[in-house]
Amino acid sequence: MERASQAAIAPADRAQPANYTFALTVVTALFFMWGLLTSLNDILIPHLKSVYNLTYVQAMMVNLAFFSGYFLLSIPAGALIRRIGYKAGAVVGLAVCAVGAALFYPAATSVYALFLCALFVLAGGITILQVAANPYVTVLGAPATASSRLNLTQALNSFGTFVGPPVGGYLILSHISTVADPSHMTAAEKLAQAQAVQGPYLGLAATLAILAILFAVIRLPVIRDDDTGTTVAGSILKQKRLMLGVLAIFVYVGAEVSIGSFLINYMGDASIAGFTPEIGANYVAYYWGGAMVGRFIGSAVMRTISPGKVLAFNAAVCIALLVATTFGHGHFAMWAVLAVGLFNSIMFPTIFSMSVHELGPQTSQGSGLLVMAIAGGAVVPVIQAQAADVIGLQPSFLVPAACYAFILYFGAKYARMYVDVKAV
Repeated sequence: MERASQAAIAPADRAQPANYTFALTVVTALFFMWGLLTSLNDILIPHLKSVYNLTYVQAMMVNLAFFSGYFLLSIPAGALIRRIGYKAGAVVGLAVCAVGAALFYPAATSVYALFLCALFVLAGGITILQVAANPYVTVLGAPATASSRLNLTQALNSFGTFVGPPVGGYLILSHISTVADPSHMTAAEKLAQAQAVQGPYLGLAATLAILAILFAVIRLPVIRDDDTGTTVAGSILKQKRLMLGVLAIFVYVGAEVSIGSFLINYMGDASIAGFTPEIGANYVAYYWGGAMVGRFIGSAVMRTISPGKVLAFNAAVCIALLVATTFGHGHFAMWAVLAVGLFNSIMFPTIFSMSVHELGPQTSQGSGLLVMAIAGGAVVPVIQAQAADVIGLQPSFLVPAACYAFILYFGAKYARMYVDVKAV
């Protein structure tokens, strides 16, 4: 999930070509890291649910704390970047992420609320990185190859979401697979399991701190903002396609995150697969890995078919898969929900590009609204969790199915649009 940017190299830097291979490597590492950090929430949710004996709604506070950061901090992050610059902003973002990850250490010996605070801090750092790091991808090399570099960083972001669940499952969830009844754990057992997150997140904090130092010392071009700021703020709300796109991003991110958050508990059901949490975490990688593979397939398909048609088709398939998940049983139902990841792949960049198409000077404002809509990842999982607590986990997958119904509508409505989604 990346943010479009109206940024360029300052003239002084453009006049002096340079080799930014190492710099691009460091920037690409940022995309990998925030993909990994985001996917680790799918591991934290079943872990904390077990440790603190939470309901599904209480466990989904993990997503609420994390994704509300996008909504609450996106505009302040933009203001910070304009004040201190893109490079300093990336350093600050990494430092905030490191602090958020380090807060998991005291949280593991405290209360659930401190975990949520740590997640909010971590999300704040990622939000700053989203605003600061994306522009560098377009300027660290020749303009003609900018789309190629953007595809590379997006693939690394997807790779981070792919490796996060199995690695997190091995380091964290293996500690809860032997607990027969979490509601009867002693205080000492709960403390030992809570502390399973300390080592992994301290390692992440150290890695993020090292990246912050590298980013501070490497040579990078100066980036200036091309947004003239002359657009009337209220007029952006009159752009119908953009407003529908904002809602589409909201429900898409919400559905994607919600499905991933419930997968381990869902696959642990005896009528589905009966997997232990650690084994289930390995299968979650197929969900996020499908999104990584599908992005390349979708990019090729959209060379000949309009993005809106591809979006509508993928949304329809997601609905069918979730209906199969809701009413199916065994491994058939499990693979149906995992396959949703493959069809999720093109949705974010496609919705984003269609929404800002031909906005002109309002593109920067439109992009900001779309990034704020990532807050859907905080809301939809809570709605599905409420449904899971009331009607059961398996029927609750109709909630994300309803989200894809709106995406189907959005894609069908603008099915004749032809826009370039490679650079989003």
